[in-house]
Amino acid sequence: MDERRLGTAAGLSAYGLWGVFPLYFPLLEPAGGLEIVAHRVVWSLLFISLLITVLRRWSLVRAAVTDARTMLVLAGASVLIAANWLVFVYGVNSGHVVETSLGYFINPLVSVLLGVVVFAERLRPLQWTAVGLATVAVAVLTVDYGRPPWIALTLAATFGSYGLLKKLVRVEAAPGLLVETAVVVVPALAVLAVLHATGRGTAGTAGTGHLLLLLSSGIATAVPLLLFAAAARRIPLSTLGLLQYLTPLMQLAIGVFVFSEPMPPARLAGFAIVWAALVVFTVDSLRSARAAGRRAAEQVPAVA
Repeated sequence: MDERRLGTAAGLSAYGLWGVFPLYFPLLEPAGGLEIVAHRVVWSLLFISLLITVLRRWSLVRAAVTDARTMLVLAGASVLIAANWLVFVYGVNSGHVVETSLGYFINPLVSVLLGVVVFAERLRPLQWTAVGLATVAVAVLTVDYGRPPWIALTLAATFGSYGLLKKLVRVEAAPGLLVETAVVVVPALAVLAVLHATGRGTAGTAGTGHLLLLLSSGIATAVPLLLFAAAARRIPLSTLGLLQYLTPLMQLAIGVFVFSEPMPPARLAGFAIVWAALVVFTVDSLRSARAAGRRAAEQVPAVA
């Protein structure tokens, strides 16, 4: 029970930290999205390298980089998560926090669809209902926005695909993040070099406080991922699946109540349909988890 409480606390902390990211990234202005993501990559790599040194986990990193299949998968994951970071920062700093929250609301449903496409998984009837409701919601929001909600769809697609790739390899959170950031650190350094050579870099021109905030992006990136990994090891996936909705709920509240982004009736209707889809999806997931638990209990041989 203590382990479960610890896991729940770690999960709440991880999702809570991700939930306040819309308040954090505006603090990094006047840096643009590309510069922010480049700094995030560089300082994440340095922070995780230090952490792995302290924890003596370099053997896990060596095991990952010497396996060709693992490296290929992690390289693909690194591109996807970098794209996700870039779109998220753009969405937050361009006044579309509500739309970024939508991306993480629909992410579980996108992950289910990816399972169908990639692994030929068969959906249960309630899962198809949830996916159908989400499709209707996207159509409603497309009419409301006057365009497809591409920020939300891109966030859901990149993060869902990232999660899918991470399921293909068994690598701990810290070594995995180190390899992923190492894959894209050279392009990140090139971006920073070009920005500073052309006078558009802000790290050395916007004050010490701004520089320290950019440096903190490495910690801000790594800590929630490590907390999430700690939670995943200690609590059931069904519980973790419920906790994940904390992040988009917080982001939605920040967008509406802190940044005063509009929520007209049509947009609210679209979100309401998404929430209905998530209720159906969650109920089905919990029922499936309970059924699996009962089957497992029935298969345990009796003790003489």
